[in-house]
Amino acid sequence: MAHTIQVDVVSAEAEIFSGQAEFVILPGESGELGIYPRHAPLITRIKPGSVRIQKVGGEEELVFVAGGILEVQPGMVTVLADTAIRGHDLDEAKANEAIKQAEEARAKARDRAEVTTVENELAMLAAQLATIRKLRKHR
Repeated sequence: MAHTIQVDVVSAEAEIFSGQAEFVILPGESGELGIYPRHAPLITRIKPGSVRIQKVGGEEELVFVAGGILEVQPGMVTVLADTAIRGHDLDEAKANEAIKQAEEARAKARDRAEVTTVENELAMLAAQLATIRKLRKHR
């Protein structure tokens, strides 16, 4: 019998995913994390990027997160995301337009704080585009 783990991905706006999975891969603060059933307990921050959920039966679910907190218990993975978007809801054209606007804002930034804010936005958008490309590859 295959062992599974309960995975919940939530943001302030909505529950994005809840279900059983064989494993989860996501962008931890110190690098990519792979979580399998009966993983040791863990709490860590996550960076913007893709949460890859291998559902029972082999189907894969991709979710973009813009950062947040990961809690792992032996039978459960909880992702509390700042922002989370289902892979199929991501829009490449909108992301590219947002990058263009952020680059223009960076060029007009007047101080280091503004530059830092815009660079953080650009990093999040780059991670979103990487998720879109991963999703396109899996189709």
